[in-house]
Amino acid sequence: MRVLLAVVFAALLVTSSFAADLKIKVIDPQSAAVPGAQVFIYPANQSAAIRARPTSAEGVAMVAGLPDGAYELQILAPGFAVYTANLSLPQDKTFTATLSIAGATETVVVSATRSPAPVAETGASVSTLENAQLVSMQPVASSDAIRFLPGAVISTAGQRGGIASLFVRGGDSTYNKVFIDGVPVNEPGGTYDFGTVSMTGVDRVELLRGAQSTLYGSDAMTSVVQMFSATGTTQTPELVFGADGGNFYTAHGFAGLSGARGRFDYNAFADQFNTEGQNVNGDYSNSLQGGNFGVRLTDRALLRIRARHSNSRSGVQGEWNFNGQTIYPPDSDARARQNNFLASADLALTTGTHWQHRFSGYEYNHRTLNEDTFADPGRGCDPVNFNFLDCYFKDLAHINTAGFNYQGDYTPRSWLQTTFGYEFEDENASFNSQFLTLDFNNKVVIGTDLTHGLRLNHAVFLQQRLTRGRFSLVAGGRFEHNESFGNRVVPRVAATYLLLHGGQLLSGTRLRFAYGQGIKEPTFEESFGITGLFPADPNPNLKAEENRSYEAGFEQGLLANRFAFSALYFNNQFRNQIEFTTNPTDFNGFFLNLNRSMAHGVELEFKGTLTRRLQLDSSYTYDSTQILEAPLCTPATFCNPVLFAGQPLLRRPKHSGSLLLNYLGNRWGGDIAGSFIGRRPDSDFLGLVPPFDHTAGYALVNLGGWYNLRPRVTLYANVENLLDRHYEEVVGYPALGINFRAGLRFRIGGD
Repeated sequence: MRVLLAVVFAALLVTSSFAADLKIKVIDPQSAAVPGAQVFIYPANQSAAIRARPTSAEGVAMVAGLPDGAYELQILAPGFAVYTANLSLPQDKTFTATLSIAGATETVVVSATRSPAPVAETGASVSTLENAQLVSMQPVASSDAIRFLPGAVISTAGQRGGIASLFVRGGDSTYNKVFIDGVPVNEPGGTYDFGTVSMTGVDRVELLRGAQSTLYGSDAMTSVVQMFSATGTTQTPELVFGADGGNFYTAHGFAGLSGARGRFDYNAFADQFNTEGQNVNGDYSNSLQGGNFGVRLTDRALLRIRARHSNSRSGVQGEWNFNGQTIYPPDSDARARQNNFLASADLALTTGTHWQHRFSGYEYNHRTLNEDTFADPGRGCDPVNFNFLDCYFKDLAHINTAGFNYQGDYTPRSWLQTTFGYEFEDENASFNSQFLTLDFNNKVVIGTDLTHGLRLNHAVFLQQRLTRGRFSLVAGGRFEHNESFGNRVVPRVAATYLLLHGGQLLSGTRLRFAYGQGIKEPTFEESFGITGLFPADPNPNLKAEENRSYEAGFEQGLLANRFAFSALYFNNQFRNQIEFTTNPTDFNGFFLNLNRSMAHGVELEFKGTLTRRLQLDSSYTYDSTQILEAPLCTPATFCNPVLFAGQPLLRRPKHSGSLLLNYLGNRWGGDIAGSFIGRRPDSDFLGLVPPFDHTAGYALVNLGGWYNLRPRVTLYANVENLLDRHYEEVVGYPALGINFRAGLRFRIGGD
């Protein structure tokens, strides 16, 4: 027995003498820590990882008990190129990995597969805005940044604070799933206003195009938008604050405190923006407070809590100037308010070598007020003669969404990953609308419409990702149970094939194909009806709106992958679209699945690194849309002619493009951003004679830049609508003319 114990003890001594603790520090090209990177350790010439760790807020991953020998290190971090290196223990007990900015075809993204993956292997169309680009652009709202991404068409009703909608690949503005720090922020049925979402504290934006309901459920019909908050990374607390001002009596101030110490990291920020805008009732103000706090419970467990609160007020000028023609004076008293709060708690666990788990809970509280108290001279309100242009109304909405998600990732090999999960969502909303109208005796009265609804939704999803040699495949499915439309299964499959490796000039030709289905739940008014003076009956039998989507194309690397050109054809078939009609028996309204439409076109992109510090992203989109079936809108009815079958879809231009040129230097940086939108169908919806049935095309050019006066003092300036063009994104609502801001940013502390 003593001999056996001695042998075991000796074996343990030998094993421990040949085992090492490895410390990996991950930094970016500016030597800043990279938190949340996925670090994998592989034995030399093997595809099964023996260790997997996330980096802490300080950019550190600790790997204990590695036997001496040769290893391969792989690091995946969103926004960077995939990093690989060879290690040899015990020599490399500490290792610093400096990530490089991704080349034109090498970017690591999260949205395409819900976990970090090289975009070239996902078969998805993903575009990003990184921190350096956002710092130069200084966008006031998310709409001011997203408009410069490929395939994104933003339509804002007026100036700052106006309702801003996103149209992607011919889809409706309700066909985009939007997340802020993992919290879904769409109203039930997909509505989302990008015009009042401050970008303060946002470190990165991803736009994923195509039908993505397999991973993201309802509303992800044509795109998914994700915004991620920055994480504190410096051991010494860093205080950043500043202020700027510009024309139209614009004033802006911000402050943030961040850092990381031991197991804890933090980033707290606040922002206040005010402007009087252009012309009457163009004022806008928005205040924001937020935080991102993390604690590393163990080397394998990280708890992160995030929260954001914003409060905005916007003047609403209404329709008054149509493609340069002033028809009415602006509305002087209409206004819109929003109060939004979101919070999430996220627990990330690494168990064993191949398993990663994520448990998250969230809540989103959204309150809005829209009202107009009196009729302005020259605009008028005359219900008897059906003039409702400037009548009294007051709309209140209170929406609360809460949920829980679980996601598991199993990665037995470097080329194989299984992702699965469960989602629960509680949607609760109430709407109260008051308005001036006529009763059935043609008497002017104040009407009231009320809606309240509750949905408890469940979903499970499964996705398999495989990459072998030149071929990659992503396939998955989702089972969705929604208390309004019932049960649905939505699949998606995407594949890529590296046709040619190429050389220095033509650096790889990759073919792509994807097929997917999208679904969108009805709005609460559509499902639960409206009670009041003009009621709409509930329809519990409404189906989900659907999209059958496929895309195919290629990507060509150029000059050792410094540049890339891609061409992609997409085709969307929308069906079961919901339409409002009237019951001829009791004259109550109700909603039905009636309409069908389609959109198809081509996306072209050219992007790359002109020099080590100069980045170019450019795109062109051709998008042809058509209403295929609108049985309640025919020439024999009183419907607006722009809604007849055969007509193109409203506010979807056939031709659009974007350009973003960004320079990042040691002491100065800047960007030139352009959004080019062609003529598109629209409507004044006022019955004007002759009617306005389109919005003119426009070119929006913005310029931004910063300069370090001292190591911790930065001067910055931004000019929007540099060419001072008169343009409208929604007919009747003119946008701001040339406007500029300039200010100083100070930094105290930090590494």
